[in-house]
Amino acid sequence: MTAPAATGFDERYRAISAKDTRFDGQFVTAVRSTGIYCRPSCPARTPRRENVTFYPTSAAAHEAGYRACKRCLPEAAPGSPAWDLRGDAAARAMRLIAAGVVEREGVPGLAHRLGYSTRHLTRVLTAELGAGPLALARAHRAHTARMLLVGTDLPVADVAFSAGFASVRQCNDTIREVFEMTPLQLRATRRSTRAGIRSDDADAAAPGIIDLLLPHRAPIDTAGVFSWMAARALPGVERAAPDSFARYLRMPGGPAHFEIRRTTAGRLRLRARLSRLSDLAPLVAIARRLFDLDADPAAVDEALSAHPALAPLVAAVPGIRVPGAADPHEMLIRAMIGQQITVAAARTALTALAVELGERTADGGLLFPTMAAIAERGAEVLRGPAARIRAVTGAAAALAGGDLTLTVGDDAVEQRAALLARAGIGPWTADYVRMRVIGDPDVFLPGDVAVRAGAAAVGLPAEPAALTAWAQQHAPWRSYLTAHLWRAAPVRATRRPRTTGKEPS
Repeated sequence: MTAPAATGFDERYRAISAKDTRFDGQFVTAVRSTGIYCRPSCPARTPRRENVTFYPTSAAAHEAGYRACKRCLPEAAPGSPAWDLRGDAAARAMRLIAAGVVEREGVPGLAHRLGYSTRHLTRVLTAELGAGPLALARAHRAHTARMLLVGTDLPVADVAFSAGFASVRQCNDTIREVFEMTPLQLRATRRSTRAGIRSDDADAAAPGIIDLLLPHRAPIDTAGVFSWMAARALPGVERAAPDSFARYLRMPGGPAHFEIRRTTAGRLRLRARLSRLSDLAPLVAIARRLFDLDADPAAVDEALSAHPALAPLVAAVPGIRVPGAADPHEMLIRAMIGQQITVAAARTALTALAVELGERTADGGLLFPTMAAIAERGAEVLRGPAARIRAVTGAAAALAGGDLTLTVGDDAVEQRAALLARAGIGPWTADYVRMRVIGDPDVFLPGDVAVRAGAAAVGLPAEPAALTAWAQQHAPWRSYLTAHLWRAAPVRATRRPRTTGKEPS
């Protein structure tokens, strides 16, 4: 059963009375009589109605003077699916805050990215989320610090800078205020098995490696995501196996390597080696987007399985995820090169591009080429119609020069329009990028060959117009509908569209 939209006091109070884990991360419960706030599933006795206030974010509870519950650790709950489901300024701001924009560019940089003045952005976020951008970023830093204190043996000073704090003192003060414990006291609360690392994961904390648990809502089709990654992995840049995915990635502080793996207990863990510790929080956000870990699978599955044609698909693959993108710019290039050809052919072309133009790391890994390198030398490596090559190198030049922006915090409508305005980018590519970069849960790709093949295989309309009309009933979960139809398609079907719009022939 899905967690209904708990927007009113009564619905939320029923959720905390039932200790319903489906609501964890969607709101917090502040209790006036104790001065603490909890996740909805906190095992403590349900507080009296008159003592309860609900807040949309932990930052709002912090601002109101509450501290985090030591028993349920609300900061350890999965992220809210609202930031993907919603496309307003508040949701876009939350995605950018998780990506570390405030730490790198300050609140003025965040406001500029969203097209607001700093003052107006503060008003918007305070009205929507109960806290301004500084408080929201501070809460995110506190969450990252808690994660590191409980999940690693990093010295407190390293934890402070990894979490994005400007000083150790600032980190200590925030931890005391939020959790009413010192950093070392918070670290002492972890289990003897080191924050859930079982004996079969005992090698998780090798020297120089940060190893963290990635919380998520069940069910989750991790096998499907690993399989997706394996079909598209570029040798040297990425490595995929049935229960793991690893890659090299260019971060603000330098090259990073990370691996997401499924343990024997069925959990997901992140292993990371970074050039600069302050890149950890943005890397965790990337990992969560890659595996769509903040999704609400119960809501998606219940909505889609209500239709008889889709019920068997949902039953066969509960908790399906829509894979995200490690880097927005890279995602656009991969989509443009892959349009109208098979996944295997796209992988071959992209591998050649990475080998010829990518950069080697100190340990022999391979970084995907920069946009500047693709703009300058892509035509020497890419093969195919000249118009397509010009489109790819032109998009790379626009990204490198700042004429085209592409971020996780983009407005969906504006992003799509900006992409469609460029030669060589048609509706399939623009929508596919929106699905993968922003994590928009309501993207449908009726021109995709595999989507149409999957629809035909389960008895749905296969023509784009009729299929689009039929799919409208499944808003706002059409990205997950697309994922199910991809899965249902015969193996021989490609996942590329017919020639439409401005896509090169």
